[in-house]
Amino acid sequence: MAAENGVASSDHESHTTQVQKIDQIATRLLSSPPILEMENLHKASSNGVSFNIPGWYADVALSWPGEAHLYEMEKVLFHGKSEYHDLFVFQSSSHGKIVILNGDMQLTEKDEFVYQEMLTHLPLCSIPNPKKVLLIGGGDGGILREISRHYSVDRIDICELDKMVIDAYKRFFPDIAIGYNDPRVNVYIGNGVEFLKNVPQATYDVIILDAFHCIGPVEEEVGEKSFLESVAGALRPGGVLGCPAESLWNAEFSLSNSIAKCREAFKGSVNYAWCTTPAYASGMIGFMLCSTEGPPVDFKHPVNPLNPENYGVAKGPPRFYNSEVFP
Repeated sequence: MAAENGVASSDHESHTTQVQKIDQIATRLLSSPPILEMENLHKASSNGVSFNIPGWYADVALSWPGEAHLYEMEKVLFHGKSEYHDLFVFQSSSHGKIVILNGDMQLTEKDEFVYQEMLTHLPLCSIPNPKKVLLIGGGDGGILREISRHYSVDRIDICELDKMVIDAYKRFFPDIAIGYNDPRVNVYIGNGVEFLKNVPQATYDVIILDAFHCIGPVEEEVGEKSFLESVAGALRPGGVLGCPAESLWNAEFSLSNSIAKCREAFKGSVNYAWCTTPAYASGMIGFMLCSTEGPPVDFKHPVNPLNPENYGVAKGPPRFYNSEVFP
């Protein structure tokens, strides 16, 4: 018979053990000096393994001072360096395999599908019959996996800076990197900014950016007017852009300023969307959706619903996005 607190009496011992484990972790946290940096990370930040709590990884986002997420590590799977990146992959006890790129959390197996599906289907479902899609970044292959669900698409170009990233995802995350199995995919290794500069005007129906910092307080290339204008120029009239944007919980993020900046470059519609993502700081992430001048685009009322029977190269239907929940 279950106890009043919801824990069955037979589970009392395991519950007590778990409470003791949490107490031990808390004691170490409170009695230890500040979290140390992981050795040999590419950039100087406080991200990394806490040597004061053996077996735990501390994810400390620079744009979220004063907080950190801790993940218990069961096994380090990969740690590689290239000319551009420091890539760290480990097996966690609660979130499956986790990827850290240059000290920044990239994804966890537990919730990667949420981000991938939203960043893909919000723009692709907003226009009828998208044909040509460009993905900048997204080397894990998850967005390619989601694009593959769209029958109308006949060309999928991806420009990823680092082949090491692609190879690592294919090795350790085959269900995500399965997106590369789509025969419509064309892979280009190189700098995405330079790639866009050489794209003929009005080439793509949809461009998805997944290689830059979010539009938000710490805006680099993705927030620059000249870069956004180059994206707009590569889109056909009425074409759409999808890219990550900062969480509304970030006190330094101004949604009105971000929308205004996008409207300077894109002459059609500009909208902000968001979803829950437990692994990211604040538990949510935003998306900026922009369209160029031309046939009107209403991001709040998608005109290209997903066919639930078309999995593309994926092994099953979407797990988060659907046209009824996200009109």
